[in-house]
Amino acid sequence: MSYVQHVEQFHGLPAFTFPQHANPADLPDADAVAWRLHCGPYPTDERSQSYWKRFTESVDLEKVRALIFGSPWYDSEGGSSPDELLNMRSRFTGLEALFLGDLEDEEAMISTIGLGGLTELLEAFPGLRELAMRGGEDLEFPVTGHEGLRVLRVESGGLPREAAAQIAAASLPSLEHLELWLGDEDYGGGTTVEDLAPLLAGVGKPALRHLGLQNSPVQDELAAALATAPVVRRLTSLSLSMGTLGDEGAEALLEGQSLAHLREIDLSHHYLSQDMMLRIWTELEPLGVRVNLTGREDEDEDDEDEWSSRYVAVSE
Repeated sequence: MSYVQHVEQFHGLPAFTFPQHANPADLPDADAVAWRLHCGPYPTDERSQSYWKRFTESVDLEKVRALIFGSPWYDSEGGSSPDELLNMRSRFTGLEALFLGDLEDEEAMISTIGLGGLTELLEAFPGLRELAMRGGEDLEFPVTGHEGLRVLRVESGGLPREAAAQIAAASLPSLEHLELWLGDEDYGGGTTVEDLAPLLAGVGKPALRHLGLQNSPVQDELAAALATAPVVRRLTSLSLSMGTLGDEGAEALLEGQSLAHLREIDLSHHYLSQDMMLRIWTELEPLGVRVNLTGREDEDEDDEDEWSSRYVAVSE
């Protein structure tokens, strides 16, 4: 399955791609959809500027709740924060949600989608409630954080260690949902348990209820750290999906602090043995914890292979 597809829903709203040639009378209400801005894979500057101008002239910007940016604002050539949006911040008074880098595999490899620094963007929109990003190259997240952000999701084939550490240390007092695809070191990742220490200790994010540390090649180490991490006690759901979780990590998780308070734990795309899968179900399901163990992967048993026999779900 492909984990990297165009967004169909965002911030509880259906995604609607603003058409290249729009008749304002045929457009949905400004607050009824998440507006997707995408000029195709090879837009010229003139074409993208014209497209943005038509959007701002056709839609009641003050009522727009959610925006999804594709190409050219974020692309494989090294996208950056959409200056057009920042220049018109005074018009987007109702903006609650942003998705940056909504590109599919055929349009750009996830490891090459540039994001850059987010300080100016977060400062410009204090009313932002949800921020999602696809990519990670050159990502910088301000440790000063954001007062109102409730959902933060970073989909990456290789999230830079520095960015992961910045997010872990950021002050996000309203954050309820955090999802990080950590990715492979060969594609810009390499995040360690130590990089996430403030997050695991429960510092700076008192409202957190869902934590996803996903798509990681060190999933066993993360599971072992979560077995005693203070942050787990306040969660209602936990995801260690898309990575290389094996019996060692699952054993540590089960032998650690109680998970009975969780409503759901997602371990899909894993390398668990059948015996360990049965044990997880036997121990957690009777406690009322919904467990997702779909997507069992088989290890490559080729002893001559110098590379790891386990793979994350999304890398390049």
